[in-house]
Amino acid sequence: MEPTQHGRGLARAPDVIVVGAGGSGAALAARLSEDPGRTVLVLEAGPVPRHPSAFAPGSLDARLVPGAQPGHPALRPYAVHLTPTRPYTVVRGHGLGGSTTVNGGYFVRARRDDFDRWAAVGGAAWSYERVLPFLRALETDLDHGADALHGDRGPVRVRRTELRHPAAVAFRAAARRLGFPEEPDKNAQDPPGFGPVPSNAVDGVRVNTGIGYLLGALDRPNLLVEGDSTVLRVVVERGRAVGVLVERDGRRAVVLGGEIVLCAGAFRSPHLLQLSGIGPRRELEALGIPVVRDAPAVGARFGDHPQVVLEWVPRRPLPEPSGSWLGGVLHLSSSDGGHPGDLEILQSLVPMAGLTSGRVSVPGAPLAPLAFLVSVQTPRLSGRMRMLSADPAMPPSLDYGYLSTARDRRAMREAVRVTAESVGTDDFGELSDGLTEPVAQVLNDDRLLDRWILGRLGTSHHTCGTAPMGPADDPRAVVDSYGRVHGVAGLRVADTSILPAPPLRGPAATAVLIGEVVADAMRRGLT
Repeated sequence: MEPTQHGRGLARAPDVIVVGAGGSGAALAARLSEDPGRTVLVLEAGPVPRHPSAFAPGSLDARLVPGAQPGHPALRPYAVHLTPTRPYTVVRGHGLGGSTTVNGGYFVRARRDDFDRWAAVGGAAWSYERVLPFLRALETDLDHGADALHGDRGPVRVRRTELRHPAAVAFRAAARRLGFPEEPDKNAQDPPGFGPVPSNAVDGVRVNTGIGYLLGALDRPNLLVEGDSTVLRVVVERGRAVGVLVERDGRRAVVLGGEIVLCAGAFRSPHLLQLSGIGPRRELEALGIPVVRDAPAVGARFGDHPQVVLEWVPRRPLPEPSGSWLGGVLHLSSSDGGHPGDLEILQSLVPMAGLTSGRVSVPGAPLAPLAFLVSVQTPRLSGRMRMLSADPAMPPSLDYGYLSTARDRRAMREAVRVTAESVGTDDFGELSDGLTEPVAQVLNDDRLLDRWILGRLGTSHHTCGTAPMGPADDPRAVVDSYGRVHGVAGLRVADTSILPAPPLRGPAATAVLIGEVVADAMRRGLT
């Protein structure tokens, strides 16, 4: 029998235990603790620096992407299969700020079409009109200030990438020559086209949600943030969540709380549900886990965005980027016409060899190839998560099911070909000697191009949908509109797990939005 605690430094059990201090958890905990009458305990598995200078070296340099660096201390790796024949390693942030500490600083809002889809199952709370005040409240937009679409008082500072680097100038000219419209504000719901990337990196510094939301709130007497505290499962008694089992320094204890909110991310939150007996009955029973709630939708499906990297060779040495690794981004629509702007071509101003090694440039290689990250962002649920063991240390099996349909493969071919066409324009040709691959013979043959893509396939790390929201009588739903787990009182999920499908843009901004929306519902007692 594990000992029982209230959280170190708290005289009584906290009103809310937040599991995870990442994109959603940091926002939710900070907003809940604005109410001085509510005590909040945050349990984070990774380290919790108390000052920006205490983060791992290079973690906040916006010219680098820690998530691209194998073995970075702020990462937790997962072995997955992108296709049945394509094993891969994906990563998630580990520590204060979660994946907002290790991602690319891309902070683009979901599209109105996404909110329409989510509202169809999650209710009016997820309509664009209802979430817009939260989107404004969470940001300080340094380009637009306060207006009908943007905010100037929120914890997340947003600035769009400058398009002054020669490679960004060339990409913009190429997009214009190919007939794509300008989209100067990717957060304004304008028709998709070419534009700068809204980013939570300012003056070369990545400002993660731990810094933006929590560091300034740590002196609140009603807020306690504990690092190196791994939650192993939720403790449920008579249909109600009453606490969590936590491991610290090799010792385990039950920490009691009034309400439990899982903000551990789209892999860990559903895994914690399953470890707690909330999941598909047959799978839980096969592993000897007592069933608390038969919830067949936990981990049954998930969505993400397949990605390939296309590299091009500069004709002459180019300057290092000054503020961000990001250049411009082009959004265009695949030929099936179902989801406008579902293809993304994202420009890197740092060589891939530099991103993976934690360097802005590659020593001894002044003409190192630069890259485009090319992805299909159609909101599909092709993945499957399956538990392998009742041991909390054993990660689940994750099969992404990428490019399993002819439509998926066609969309990726289209994105690759537009990228090649952009690099082949006269505007870009003044700067580039062309793509390193694929060669023209491969580009012009569907079968050869499919083979080339499958051999180099990666992912955008945008996982969503492992514990989706929806009505209580829908077997495809796990939580309600505000993250409350159906059939288990006192337990919520508040991260990208709850999205019914991934958005048409990277979900970092949406993860923060989820924290804001759920915190507001809890503070106001919304049902």
